[in-house]
Amino acid sequence: MQDSTPRHVSREDAEELLTQLVAIPSFSRAEAAASRFLVKAMRSCGYERSEVDAAGNAVGEMGAANASRSIVLLGHIDTVHGDIPVRVEEATDGPVLYGRGSVDAKGSLATFTAAVARLGRDWAHRNDIRLVVVGAVEEEAATSKGARFIRDRFDGRKEPAPDYCIIGEPGGASRLTLGYKGRLLLEMEAARPMTHSAGPDPGVATVAVDLWNWIRAYGDNFNRERLKTFDQLLPSLRALRTWTDAAMHDRVWIKIGIRLPPDFGVDDFLAEVWEWARERTADCSPLPNWPYVEDTDAVPQRFHFGSDALRLHFCIHGHEPAWRSDRNTPLVRSFLAAIREQTAERPRFVVKSGTSDMNVVGPAWQCPIVAYGPGDNGLDHTPDEHIHLNEYWQAALVLESALRRLVH
Repeated sequence: MQDSTPRHVSREDAEELLTQLVAIPSFSRAEAAASRFLVKAMRSCGYERSEVDAAGNAVGEMGAANASRSIVLLGHIDTVHGDIPVRVEEATDGPVLYGRGSVDAKGSLATFTAAVARLGRDWAHRNDIRLVVVGAVEEEAATSKGARFIRDRFDGRKEPAPDYCIIGEPGGASRLTLGYKGRLLLEMEAARPMTHSAGPDPGVATVAVDLWNWIRAYGDNFNRERLKTFDQLLPSLRALRTWTDAAMHDRVWIKIGIRLPPDFGVDDFLAEVWEWARERTADCSPLPNWPYVEDTDAVPQRFHFGSDALRLHFCIHGHEPAWRSDRNTPLVRSFLAAIREQTAERPRFVVKSGTSDMNVVGPAWQCPIVAYGPGDNGLDHTPDEHIHLNEYWQAALVLESALRRLVH
């Protein structure tokens, strides 16, 4: 039976919360003002405990700290760079809020904040449930500092691991995201003594081009029998530049991002990269020690090959394994029923080729987990980022209903 607790957070309140949050710039590593605002907003709408934690996350809680069950709703409060004037415009299908972060992912974070506030502390205590809403920092910086801090806080020793987790990412009010591809960032800098451009040497930039072509060929071979994007290895060339330093060495730097499928052997892949590097530099030194360190943003991995004739310096960081959750869980079933109740659309599942904080906490907590939030994820990071406020409010009602069903 559904609980009939009075609901104190109105649509107007929820829209004001989102608009004010979007209006506060919170680029990665500069989230402090937004975190302070959200903590204050949580207090004003009835959260029992709220604080900016040691990592800079905005954290609010409903329910007893020692409740028998807990749910972590993990959003992120940081955004990519870009100045989009914050405004509400009327469209044929209702008001639209423009602003950086309106979709990715302050819309989801405000949805979490409003839905939990509508449930209220009395409901949480009666049902012996602890609800923890987190606006995590540095999700867009590939460090996921905030999510790692929360992961380690709820590690089963300091505090109990959550029974369920919901990640705040856009996908639409009627869609659940079940998984994200993994990621690896590989940077290489090559240096060799300066040569004349009219000479026979093709230039140091070709070393970077050779590495990129080798990785692309590796991916093409890996993907040959894999038809689904989620199962493929997807490299992308992020940056490339050349220069000559004061010591008269020609240098090139390249950054390659690689989207990883589930169960991808990172160690085996890097062993082949190092074989390429040793062959390119005629370096006979032993291969680096294995296994590869998983949590590379805590300790970026650096490797060096070659001699004065050609030196290669590698930095490996940003590694997250792919994660895909089970669709047959009480959490998923609660969402499916809530979506059918609150929307006129059929619930849909999706897996994404990007990464999120699900990649950080999923392997550690091993609990039922989904990502949910309003907005068109095709607008992530774009100059036209905006969210339909009708959908935002609908998502808040879906989440409120899903939490009620899950607890009951």
